[in-house]
Amino acid sequence: MPLFFSRLQRANPGLLRIFAFFHDLCALLVCWLLAYGLRFNLTLPAEYAGQCWRFLPWVAGVYAATFLFFGLYRGIWRYASLRDLLRIVSAVALGGLVTAALVFMLHTPDAQHVPRSVLVLHPLLLILGMGGSRFAYRLLKDWRQYGHMGRAGEWVMVVGAGIAGVRLARELKTSLDWQVAAFLDDDPAKIGQEIYGARVYGPIRDVARWAGQLNISSVIIAMPGASRQARQRAMELAVQAGLKVLTVPALADILSGRITVSRLRQVDLEDLLNRDAVQLDETGLLGMLATKVVAVTGAGGSIGSELARQIARFKPRLLLLYEHSEFALFQIEQEFRRVFPDIPVRCVIGDVKDGERLAQVFGGFQPEYVFHAAAYKHVPLMEGDNAWQAVQNNIAGTYAVARAAQGHGVKKMVFISTDKAVNPVNVMGCTKRVSEMLLSSLENSLEDGAKGTQFITVRFGNVLGSNGSVIPTFQAQIEKGGPVTVTHPDIIRYFMLIPEAAQLVLQAALMGKGGEIFVLDMGEPVKIMDLARDMILLSGHSEAEIPIQITGLRPGEKLYEELLADDETSLPTPHAKLRIAKSAPPPSSAWREELESWLGSAVNDSAAIKARLQKFAPEFRYQTTSA
Repeated sequence: MPLFFSRLQRANPGLLRIFAFFHDLCALLVCWLLAYGLRFNLTLPAEYAGQCWRFLPWVAGVYAATFLFFGLYRGIWRYASLRDLLRIVSAVALGGLVTAALVFMLHTPDAQHVPRSVLVLHPLLLILGMGGSRFAYRLLKDWRQYGHMGRAGEWVMVVGAGIAGVRLARELKTSLDWQVAAFLDDDPAKIGQEIYGARVYGPIRDVARWAGQLNISSVIIAMPGASRQARQRAMELAVQAGLKVLTVPALADILSGRITVSRLRQVDLEDLLNRDAVQLDETGLLGMLATKVVAVTGAGGSIGSELARQIARFKPRLLLLYEHSEFALFQIEQEFRRVFPDIPVRCVIGDVKDGERLAQVFGGFQPEYVFHAAAYKHVPLMEGDNAWQAVQNNIAGTYAVARAAQGHGVKKMVFISTDKAVNPVNVMGCTKRVSEMLLSSLENSLEDGAKGTQFITVRFGNVLGSNGSVIPTFQAQIEKGGPVTVTHPDIIRYFMLIPEAAQLVLQAALMGKGGEIFVLDMGEPVKIMDLARDMILLSGHSEAEIPIQITGLRPGEKLYEELLADDETSLPTPHAKLRIAKSAPPPSSAWREELESWLGSAVNDSAAIKARLQKFAPEFRYQTTSA
């Protein structure tokens, strides 16, 4: 029978609705006769039998009208739900009230002799008949699909038996991909209970035990309302157990109705990083950036492009994207046309070392705020043959942007630095440190009371997923089947998310008054070896399948990074994730003039370059063997 209805639905949905309507009229007839039978103990007197049949057309007409009025034939029996039952109850209740009114209003013998008990019994029987047939059909359909043929989909364990977990189980009941076999929850009151046929077996810490006993290989983390620490703990336990881990959308998306709970996604490294959302001064940033001209150098890179996206949220009058790579600029231009069609954007190809091009661009567009993200950042690549290019791009380029900013009335220039600038041991880090000192010197060169460009530095560590960073490298190695290469078993790094870093850069720009070095709260350092293991597990493999290979530290690489130098302390700010590094006094103008003279020379020997860099940044401790 279900197969017949399914074919009928596919062939002619309108015919199926007509069939359902006549089914309900038949149910009405049967229940009307059954109500009379129950009233007279299944022995209907002759005088009532004729009256029963003669009044039936009135009853059928009334109920047919209410059935159509309540739209009982818009739903599909296969998916009969509580809402459908409520619709049936409402339609039958109204039909029963109208029928009773007719009995009292009509003065015909047939109406006057309808037993009052029939007027009560008939609607109750009709609700059972109409609702029961629909749910019986659904049960039969489910049994055919999931019963003797075997449940479709993969059995999963849901971590979290709260509202999100319950909604997820309900939404997955008819899923062809997932079937909930068990729940875990730390609430003792829930342990042992059942949710849609699935038992709450125990606390979350026992995820590995129950997954093994129940032969489950996939876990869904359904805790969108829990703290980040609680979600992270649950994810880590599942990942360490070697399970495939998925999670539900964010709580805000679920509550808003934009996304259903069953829109699952795989857990990634961002979920495992214990990073809380950044709280921005939205009003202050809107006041600073709205209707302003804002420029971003290195706009095609990981940080520069994310800065541009975040700035676009605050409706600048013009967003100027300055980038040396034609392909990277083309990509960001296409993205902004698609995602931010209402934001005026100008894409300019240019080299930050080209002072004339910078003067032309800054003079033509008159930016009020400049975010300088252009840099060479790959440590080993900048150590030997490319050392002078790192000096030119990172130091001379920063100097050129700063001079252009000063010459064309830029209010604030925000420089993106790195934790590698702290007690640097490589060329890249030292060029960033010298750039920090250079901007500090320029800031200090203004006479008291003079107004000029405010130079603000923001220093942070690695960002998750930036171009050429460890995360994309590990992903590529895993896709190729390994090995995953780690330079040292004890190496650690700070990580944060790219959007988080960009948002904090904007917050620092708002708070900065000139001359500050803002240090971002990078959280707890991450051991790269653990990172590699987590990525292998998240990809669905084991270390036996994707081995980890130790390759040794690369030239200029530290075991650990620092956010403050030995002679630095930090001061708090009103924002919990931003502190100000209190550094040594700014260099003198003579230091800056000597640096400018050196930048104008041509140097090819990496050892000489490193020695000279150490003169400008005495804390630089380079490896002479890496030249």
